[in-house]
Amino acid sequence: MKWGSAPTMKDVAREAGVALGTVSKVFNHGTVGEEYRQRVLEAAARLGYQVNSYARGLKTNRTYAVAVVLPNIINPFFSVLTQNLCQALTKRGYRMFLSITDFDPEAEQRYIHMAQQNQVDGIIGLTYNPELQVADQVPFVSFDRYVSPNVPCVASDNFGGGQMAAKKLVELGCERLLFLRIGSTVAGESDKRRDGFESFCCGAGVEHDTLYLCDSDGYGPFRSFLENHIHQGHLDYDGIFCCTDGLTLEIQKMLAGFGIYAPQDVQLIGFDGTAIHMGHTPECSTIVQPIPLLAETCVDILLKEDRSDLPSLICLPVSYAYGGTTRDGV
Repeated sequence: MKWGSAPTMKDVAREAGVALGTVSKVFNHGTVGEEYRQRVLEAAARLGYQVNSYARGLKTNRTYAVAVVLPNIINPFFSVLTQNLCQALTKRGYRMFLSITDFDPEAEQRYIHMAQQNQVDGIIGLTYNPELQVADQVPFVSFDRYVSPNVPCVASDNFGGGQMAAKKLVELGCERLLFLRIGSTVAGESDKRRDGFESFCCGAGVEHDTLYLCDSDGYGPFRSFLENHIHQGHLDYDGIFCCTDGLTLEIQKMLAGFGIYAPQDVQLIGFDGTAIHMGHTPECSTIVQPIPLLAETCVDILLKEDRSDLPSLICLPVSYAYGGTTRDGV
């Protein structure tokens, strides 16, 4: 290596005592033994070698950039998912471009067009445009929402999670259950949480009701519904499953305002478990989505070279975690 010049892959190979092809495999995420990988990485660190992504892109006709399209990152679940997607892409040598749509269908379509113009190598997105047009040549992975048979969708087992929540409440002694949901009018995998809940209740002969609201309805109808189902200081339901942890905490506050407390008067279970992935104790008992695995799966599928046999839906397992709003901790 000449004095003052930037180190090259040849310099790294010489420093590590390996073939140039081995260095290339390491930095292009090829298959190589762990011992050789470590030797190459350590040599690169000693020399201060960095991959020239621009030059590599010219050779491979790639940008080594992926657009992640989400409605917002104010929602803690989206924040944690974004963090994990960034980590999964970075360790594969890709940059992440985060695109916030604020639920704007036109903005979602613009990002698809960006991929068609080869400005990014692919898109991972949660979209709310029921008429979204995705060209077959655009690598696209949808999160939690079906787009078309040619676009793989990665989601948690929402149906199984709904069943799990209802079953847990019954196991903890609940006899009359309620499912509460607020969300988009666009159909998505998360709608299956209610389906799973109802499936278990019907199969087990458990009395139950559901209240299904759109985002535009706000929380007011929940308050009115709950108030109308309180008689002589007692709520008509002893177990409630909410579609998200955020809604669970809102319902808990509403009920406390009426003098109804969890878990002594009513048991509550949410869905997401985001706090756990942030290293915190969950604020409510919850069905936990495997956020790191969701992110890794999205990236693996997006970057898969052979896309001829991709499944239309990849469903990942969920789990239950106690968080203080049920009686299993008593």
